[in-house]
Order: sequence, then structure tokens, then C-alpha cells
Amino acid sequence: MIMWAALKSSILLSVLCPVALAAIWQSPSQLPSKKYDYIIIGGGAGGSVLANRLSETSSVNVLLIEAGSSDYKNLNIEVPQYVGRLIRSQFDWNFTTVAQSGLNGRSILYERGHVLGGSTAVNFMAYCRGSKDDWNRFAKVTGDQGWSWNSILPYAKKMENFVGPIDGRDISNEVDWNSHGHTGPLRTSVPMYPISTDSRVLNTTSQLSSEFPFNLDYNGVSGNTLGVGWAQFSIANGERQSAALGYLDPILDRRNLDILVNTHVTQLIQTGTSSGKPVFRGVQFSQPGSSQVFKLTASQEVIVSAGAVKTPQLLMLSGIGDSTTLSKFGIKTIVNSPDVGKNLQDHPLVTSSFTVNSTNTLDNLNFDPTFAAQQLQLWQNGHTGQLGLPAANQIAWLRLPSSSGVLQGAQDPSAGPTSAHHEFIITDAYIGFTGQFPAGGNFLTFFTVVVSPASRGSITIQSTNPFDAPVIDAGFFTSEFDVQTMRESIKSMRRFTSAPAWKDWIISEYGDDFINAQTDAQIEAYARASAETINHASSTAAMGKTGSSGSGSGVLNSDLTVKGTVGLRVVDASAFPFIPAAHTQAPVYILAERAADLIKSVNPVY
Repeated sequence: MIMWAALKSSILLSVLCPVALAAIWQSPSQLPSKKYDYIIIGGGAGGSVLANRLSETSSVNVLLIEAGSSDYKNLNIEVPQYVGRLIRSQFDWNFTTVAQSGLNGRSILYERGHVLGGSTAVNFMAYCRGSKDDWNRFAKVTGDQGWSWNSILPYAKKMENFVGPIDGRDISNEVDWNSHGHTGPLRTSVPMYPISTDSRVLNTTSQLSSEFPFNLDYNGVSGNTLGVGWAQFSIANGERQSAALGYLDPILDRRNLDILVNTHVTQLIQTGTSSGKPVFRGVQFSQPGSSQVFKLTASQEVIVSAGAVKTPQLLMLSGIGDSTTLSKFGIKTIVNSPDVGKNLQDHPLVTSSFTVNSTNTLDNLNFDPTFAAQQLQLWQNGHTGQLGLPAANQIAWLRLPSSSGVLQGAQDPSAGPTSAHHEFIITDAYIGFTGQFPAGGNFLTFFTVVVSPASRGSITIQSTNPFDAPVIDAGFFTSEFDVQTMRESIKSMRRFTSAPAWKDWIISEYGDDFINAQTDAQIEAYARASAETINHASSTAAMGKTGSSGSGSGVLNSDLTVKGTVGLRVVDASAFPFIPAAHTQAPVYILAERAADLIKSVNPVY
């Protein structure tokens, strides 16, 4: 795996020329004179789905506005193993959190996609729908059975085009083919080649089956994610499958869809009043460094899909938020919505590495320039070779055993028995976000991730300047449950690697901080000193029950419309009431697919 920790301070990014496509406009002044039915803000998973689905009817005009560039076919985006090059690049918003009290006062990088495709163009591409209990909890919290597992499963299949791996192997023992869709816009798959850790991971599921059972498909129709299974990714034929590539690229010839890039929506504009509620069908937008401001009005809806960081910022700048907060910045409160920017949930991770008795790991991509150049040539010639591999060939979704004691006297923040408390991502290379990057060697790395967190953070504004970054407080490890869960995850990882399958292959733990973390207190200290984010920001403009009001009731109705407004909807990860015990891109795609149908149901033209 190409290592991104070493690239944080300086990234030499080989940039290809921006994609020039007829339906993509680089400047607001280029937009055709047209009346739009829908204006979508943000071209990530949510916005790309909506742009595609709402423009399926030729009489409906759709405008998608993206703050980043149109360069979604850049080499560093397309090549899965180049994901580390995207951190702190021009494709990243380059956000940083405030000092995290639970992380010894450290501020951490907070990567968000700044290109057409949004964070699907810069993420690790892991594809997981979430558990049955995750979605049933959404339905219970919102009072809307349309969010239940049985109701969303058709959307999960509709969005997906699951394909076989490039090596053509039989994958009947790696995935349940019938649990997946095979005609949707987003191509997904299992890893394209076997790697040296595969047999060891799978043998461990037999040797330690009571704690680490094998799960054929954590995206299966049963909705039970638990166990160790073959990883699934939004990668196909060795190439990243972003929202832009899957949902937008094939429809760029639609005359009723316009895509405007390099442009920030700076404010949502009230355009009237209906039944005593403000109507928000107007948008104001501009480009960085330009004094020229543009405005447009949608005839039907404005849909905010700017992500869990930017969406609450935009709402607050537009007078939708906690009145106390808005008054501090001299912003007139149009809708007092105290939950805007609250309830931030994310998944903290720790990476721990082992030295191994092998010369056949993906570390060769890091430490052997000749080999790395040969692999690039293979990828450019036919998308073959190791550069098309994902971050891991297997993933484990696990619950805390009762013997851990963590759940005794504590409220379980997970959605239910099919949802994990923590996750392993098992990588055949060195990966580290803190500490000294090794000069060479061969490694095995485990990501341990808390996927049902109790901690909560927040997003707020630091000024009325829309080009200023928001204030991000991830709130990591502010709950003892989370740091204890991470402790138990690291202990569980050590039990996993003690299986006979790893004998004579693992040499030793690597790094003094990891080696010296043996007692519970030492492991917790190690976690606080080294934890980072897996970049799954969620829940900052959450759904609640339709029509409910007041603090804790949510920002959105169950149909994703913004409470107290007309003509305004939010469709992105900020809408989740709880973060799923999953990597969040697939749940956002699912959310947006249903949102498209909800929007169509209230517009008779469909």
C-alpha cells in the first residue's frame, strides 16, 4: 500500500490536465440561460445520485454545483493504491480539527473530498451497506419504515453493479452473488488478486472460530455484518469507482443536466413564504478570489449535499441554526434549528504494525522504486498489477465479548446485535498515520476502528466568510466507552494474530509505542496518542420524526426536508441520526437513491 503518513507534510502530486467535458462548466459565467427545477449543492455520493436520477426525465432541468474541480479522472484518483497521495492535495478540503481533549490535545487532519465525486474520489473505497439494525434504528428514530432494512434493500441493489475480480477466479466462497445488484451505476467487487495474508486470515477464522467466525458476505441480504469476510470495495477492473465516474460520467450528454465546478455556494436565499414558513429555493454562489456573486432560483427544490462538514456550515450561514450561535456572528435567524452542527459522529482508528518473515508484501510498492515503476506500467497498460489492489483483502466486524466488561453498567451505543462495536482492517503492508515511517522492511498492519461510538462532536462556523473553514470538533474519546472499546479491539487483534496461522510469519510487534502498550492503561494511552479519523463524518443535520421540534428532535423531517422550511432538502451523511457501523459511502448512496424517489413522488412531472 502506498503510504500516506509520510506524505502528509509534502506531497508531490503528478496532476493530469483537467477533464474537458461539454456538460461541465468551469465558471458561472459559462452557464446557459436556463430555468432550473432543481439545484443540487455538492457533487459527492448524494449529489451525484440525485443529479443522475432527477435528470432521467428530459423535461426536468437540473444544475449540480461542485466546489472542487472536474478532474475526477486524475491518475492519483483512478489508481486505488495512490489513495495516500490525495491527503493534503488539491482534491482535499485540507481541514483540521480543533485540539482533541480525548487525544492528548492533538489536532488531526480531517480529509474531505474537494473534486467532482466528493469524498468518494479520495476515500479508501470500502463498500459496506451497514447492518439490518442500523437501518431499522433509522426507521424507529424517524418514525418512517421507508428507512428500514427491508425497505432500503432494493435501493442497495439498484445502485450497485457488482462484478467479478480481474483475475477471473471463482468467488463463490468469497461473496453471495445473489445478495448484490448487477446493473446499477456503481461498480463494486472483491479484491482483484490474492495476497500473502489471505490464507492466514481465513485459517484464523477456523482456528479461533468462536471469536472470529467467517462471514461469507457482510453485505448479505440478512443484514448481519458480523464476522471476518472478504472485503468489498468501490473498485472494479483495478480502477476506483467514484460517484462522478459511476453516476455522472455516463450521462454527460444529457442536455437537461448542467454541472458547474470550481464554485462555492455561499448562501441559501429565502425566496418567499408559504403557510408561514420561509421558502428557500434560491442560491448565491461565487468562485474563490472573485468578487463576482451569482444567484439562481430553482422552481422546485434546492438540495444540499455538501457533506457532514460543509452542509451545517452552509445552513448556519443562511440563517438556519441555533439562534444563540447565529447571533454571535450577527446572522439573522430565519429558522431556529438548535441541532444544526451538533451530534457529529465519526469512527476513530488506530493502526498497529508487525514485522513479518516475508519479502512478498505490498511494502515493495513503497520501498522498491523499480518495482513501483513496473507496477505503474502494468496499471497503465491494462489496469493490472498491485496498484489496483485495495487497502485490505479482508475485514472483520466484531462485537465486544461480555468478558471485556465494557458493556457492564454502560449503555450500548450500537444499533443492535447485527451491528459491530469495532472493526479490523487487515493490510499486507506498513500503514501509519503517526510516528516514524520505516525506511524499509515487510509488515502486517491492522486498523482497529470503533464503529459504534458513544462520543459526539460538533461543527460550527468561525466567521460569516463562507470561504473560511468551519470549526471541527470530532469529539474523539470523550466517552470512556469509546477508548475502552478501542482498548479491547487492540487486545482482540493480538488474540487474532496469536492463532497458529500466523506462527513463523509474524516476527514481532513494530514500534516502541505499540510494543510497550501491554496493560489496559498503557493500551488506552497508546490509543489516545495515536488515534486518527477514518473520515466518516456523519449526523450533523440529522433526521428526526417529521414535524417534531426543539433541541434533540433533529434538523430534518424523515423525508430529508429541512424542518421549518419549504423547498429545501439535505441528502448526505449529515442526515443520519446515528452513524452506521459501516464505512459510510454505501449508506449515503442508498440514502440518496431513496431521496430521489421521495422527490419524484411530490413532483407530478415524474
